[in-house]
Amino acid sequence: MTGLDRNLTPKTRPMQKRTALVASLDVGSSKIACMIARLTPSPPNEALRGRTHAVELIGYSQIQSRGVKAGAVVDLAECEKAVRHAVALAERMAKVRVESVLLSVSGGRLHGQLVEAAADIRGGSVTSDDISRVTSAGMRHATGAGRTVLHALPVGYALDGVKGIRDPRGMVARQFGVDMNVVTSDATVAKNLMLVVERCHLNVEAMAASPYVAGLSVLTDDEADLGAAVVEMGAGSTTIATYSGGRFVHASGFALGGQHITMDLARGIGACIADAERIKTLYGTVLPGGSDSRELMSVPTAGDDRETPQIVSRATIANIVRHRAEEIFEMVRDRLADSPFAAEPRALVVLSGGASQLTGTVELATRILNRQVRIGRPLGFGRLPNEAKGASFSVPAGLLVYPQYAHLEHVEPRRTRQLKTGTDGYFGKVGRWLREGF
Repeated sequence: MTGLDRNLTPKTRPMQKRTALVASLDVGSSKIACMIARLTPSPPNEALRGRTHAVELIGYSQIQSRGVKAGAVVDLAECEKAVRHAVALAERMAKVRVESVLLSVSGGRLHGQLVEAAADIRGGSVTSDDISRVTSAGMRHATGAGRTVLHALPVGYALDGVKGIRDPRGMVARQFGVDMNVVTSDATVAKNLMLVVERCHLNVEAMAASPYVAGLSVLTDDEADLGAAVVEMGAGSTTIATYSGGRFVHASGFALGGQHITMDLARGIGACIADAERIKTLYGTVLPGGSDSRELMSVPTAGDDRETPQIVSRATIANIVRHRAEEIFEMVRDRLADSPFAAEPRALVVLSGGASQLTGTVELATRILNRQVRIGRPLGFGRLPNEAKGASFSVPAGLLVYPQYAHLEHVEPRRTRQLKTGTDGYFGKVGRWLREGF
């Protein structure tokens, strides 16, 4: 019986105090990114106190995605080919063979729900079994039909109604309670992502919500303590993770992203999708300037008549981009208003993902959200290649950090799963490193 059969996605074990090899895989609507890193125990970092290991990137790749729409697999064979290619490129650079990956989830209508659960203490003092029993009950309560649990993160504990307890183990009480953030996704989306990976002869070590791991990558501990929202702006979807008091307290998302801006441009200026994507990347801005109406550019027309280009002003392009970007940030504003973020008047917003790199997104988001806004990039990764330093690598970089925070999550007893592949489900030397360290 697999984890998903029991409404649970695979979970990685907490990191041990030794070196380990970790591989991350981010399967998005426009790109697939794979990163391989060596994690080495390191002294505490004052700005990133939760990290116990230094991350040394030894291989990475980023290729165009195929067979994915809004974070969900729509063509199994095409997606499998793209994943194989991305992993092979990263393996070639790292000079290792990967057999287990940490996998991100951005589709499936991500939703975080704050759940309260309580139970009487059987032995007088709180034990790890009590915590597991109560959190399991709360997690089952939050999991609806057709949904699967990605994360079950305790936000705070209570003893006999007294809240704010950080670690209740060993403390005496008659009744024990827990407030927890249970993040779920459509089970079908998660299953098909796992299926693609397993068809590539890879084991899914763990699955994690994209905005959560982006937050682990781009937020300092002080920002998480004071309150922050991470807005992961992908191609097919925009997902949000809210932090308060250093805890991940809410998640949400919607199927609107950078690819919709590209499609708007293609329709608005009569260009093919590839040309519209190039124009968005090179000239896309949400802040039209005074001279934009006088700046003209030649754009190839879609269809057979490509030899007769049309002339389009920069102002026209900026207006198309701005209207869709405004819609995205207005939807972000509505999602944040329905989350615990609304109670944090001084909390900031951090933008990540490829669509966040459009010129002027910080200024536009600041105006619409009425918050301090910055672009998030991977923090604490030492020397990263220029290609991997940008906001578009926040999720795969965050997956490399994620095992260091695995001890925060509630994990059900784990069952061993055998891969159903063309071979006999091998786990070689690198596979053992990924699970156990070396």
